[in-house]
Amino acid sequence: MARYRMTPSPNHGERREGPVDMLILHYTGMETAKGAHDWLCDPKSQVSSHYFVYEDGSICQLVPEDRRAWHAGVGFWGGVRDINSRSIGIEIANPGHAGGYPDFPPGQMEAVAALCADICARLSIPPKRVLAHSDVAPARKIDPGEKFDWAMLASRGAGHWVEPAPIRGGRFFQQGDAGQPVEALQAMLALYGYGVEITGNYDLATGQVVSAFQRHFRQAKVDGIADVSTIETLHRLLAGSQQA
Repeated sequence: MARYRMTPSPNHGERREGPVDMLILHYTGMETAKGAHDWLCDPKSQVSSHYFVYEDGSICQLVPEDRRAWHAGVGFWGGVRDINSRSIGIEIANPGHAGGYPDFPPGQMEAVAALCADICARLSIPPKRVLAHSDVAPARKIDPGEKFDWAMLASRGAGHWVEPAPIRGGRFFQQGDAGQPVEALQAMLALYGYGVEITGNYDLATGQVVSAFQRHFRQAKVDGIADVSTIETLHRLLAGSQQA
């Protein structure tokens, strides 16, 4: 295991279930990296992560990997509800959408990719379980967002990625639609791992899950509308998910 600067946070506990088979990526969403780092180490905050990656690529470890860091909150993925017990959490310094959402610097992305690849190799985390905070909590979170380079991450050995289908015209589904095609879309999203009810109604929650999917896998357009590109990309991911 690579060595990182230790800046211990008191905010952790015993894992309640296992195995550790998920890696969850976040952006900090605060004005400064130092402020975010200090907050994750403040007992008053009741939040933490295992690792923190600064804009220059330097990495700090806040919580030991065998402990349950408090980074994901209420969430769901592939039948798992206690995401914190089953995951390693990485906070990436970026002020987020509310702070102008700057690009992730190349050095930071390189550091994140190397860290993720190391964790996945050591803990045998499957590619399909390298996830965005928005994937596991689509109604609450949008981080690390559509600028995060998931394709590069996958090329380094961490995460599941396929080339997204091109955006073009054709039939689409959006809030207010209902019927068997919507039910089929919900079933595919649930099969991949998302927490979506299979009702046949394209409600707000379904739109939030579609937006989360787009932020991760079809980043060119994030609108919560299941267009042909979104659905084809989902098909491609499911086709390769047996190996992910």
